[in-house]
Amino acid sequence: MGFEMKPEKDVLELISTKNQCKANPNSVNNKKKKKNKNKKSKKMMMTWRRKKIDSPADEITPVRRLFNTCKQVFSDCGPGVVPSLDKIQQLRDILDNMKPEDVGLTPTMPYFRPTVRTENGSSPPITYLHLHECAQFSIGIFCLPPSGVIPLHNHPGMTVFSKILFGTMHIKSYDWVVDAPMRDPKTRLAKLKVDSTFTAPCNASILYPEDGGNMHRFTAETACAVLDVLGPPYSNPEDCTYFLDFPFDKLSLEDEEILRSEEEKEGYAWLQERDDKPEDHTNVVGALYRGPKVED
Repeated sequence: MGFEMKPEKDVLELISTKNQCKANPNSVNNKKKKKNKNKKSKKMMMTWRRKKIDSPADEITPVRRLFNTCKQVFSDCGPGVVPSLDKIQQLRDILDNMKPEDVGLTPTMPYFRPTVRTENGSSPPITYLHLHECAQFSIGIFCLPPSGVIPLHNHPGMTVFSKILFGTMHIKSYDWVVDAPMRDPKTRLAKLKVDSTFTAPCNASILYPEDGGNMHRFTAETACAVLDVLGPPYSNPEDCTYFLDFPFDKLSLEDEEILRSEEEKEGYAWLQERDDKPEDHTNVVGALYRGPKVED
């Protein structure tokens, strides 16, 4: 605790004032009343200022809350490292409550307008809005017009959260079959994880480095916006591999029975690594994010 050292002049004036107060009792009472009134006004002003200063903390935006949560969830993660169950649930709770307006999006924006397919049959352009990227995680939004396609691709060593903000989307995803023989160096057996249509509002989906549908394809049945959180992000665009999927029977091995029953075969497919980039890959264009600020 510190003490304020007053100048000598102020001390002398204070003594003089006290002597005057002793000579005039009424003056003492008047000054006491005035002093108490000033204290009360000062106290009220301090309380008002404190509330004014504290109020912004109570008005944190959903997108800022998402950013802060991602920093906590992925603080000690890296390639192949999955956050704890508690942290995964913490981030999922945030995403489950995210709405289009939280990131400044509406279905009427130009990104979501229907377009005519090109002559080569590729899907319409998809817009990517970049919100944040660091070594631990990235946040972005894919804006898909009707019939927009994000082709079948993987997320090596990543934990990925995807939240459909609005629209109807078909998702098809696979996981590798562990210890299954490869048909050739670029063709491997995979098990179907998801093959369903989702309509917002719905909960966020999560895929992991080794399961949960690490290879997936998005197809927009209506205009869609998908909020993606990747931990960690791609260190290099070339790290992303694209695949073609074939029914099990079409490329089955002749010399070995991997799956015996027809029922088993329906849940599996061969994923063949593509040598070229799909046309849909080049249809993703970047745009400036104009929603609420993500970070300070």
